Order: sequence, then C-alpha cells, then structure tokens
Amino acid sequence: MGRGGCCASSLLAVWLVVVVCSTTAAAAESHVVGDTKGWGFSVAYDGWASGKIFAAGDTLVFNYQPGVHNVVAVSAAEYRSWKVRDSADAAATAAGSARLDLKKGANYFICGLPGHCAAGMKLRVVAN
Repeated sequence: MGRGGCCASSLLAVWLVVVVCSTTAAAAESHVVGDTKGWGFSVAYDGWASGKIFAAGDTLVFNYQPGVHNVVAVSAAEYRSWKVRDSADAAATAAGSARLDLKKGANYFICGLPGHCAAGMKLRVVAN
C-alpha cells in the first residue's frame, strides 16, 4: 500500500470516530419533568416517567417555584428514606430550575424540603 492509501485509511478512521461521537452527543435529549405542570405536588411522577425512554446523558429539566421546592439527586437509600444527606445539595437547586444529567441505570430525585418527598415529590428514572 502506498503512502496515499495509508493517509486515506487514517482519514477514514478519524471520520468514523467523529461521526460516532457526533451521533452519540446528538442523541441526548432533554425531558421536562412533569411537562407543563413542572415539579410540584400536582403530578404523579411515576406515571409521568412511565412509557418514556431515557438514556444515559439525557437531561432532566426541573421547573418549580423558587423558594417553595428544590430538587436533589439522591441515592436509592435516600430516596427510600426521603432524607437528603447534605443541605448544600438542596440549596444549590433551590433557584426554581435545575438541569440534571442522567447516568446509566437507576437515577433518583427528591424535593429535599421536609414532607415534600412523602407528599409525592420524588422521581425514579432508569436510563439505558
């Protein structure tokens, strides 16, 4: 194989890597939690997530009334106990809107204010 064939093969390999990476990045989606109702007491979040397909790298967009709610990514144990491990996590998401990326597998989110998770402000999403 001549020198031109080697360069063409290298360019093809680089092009394939760029196409695959671009396709993966472009495939990430944003999902507005609760759709137009947002993050609050008026949505059954298990029902909202049912039937939707989530992938690792997708973004969940939480819209809510600032100062009234927050959203915190938590572990499975925290999700079950309705308790936030670090109040700084809750304070960081109290602005009225938060964008949180999904990791592969189960992802758990709650409102960290006392009583809100127990009242239904919790979401479990499984990302492929």
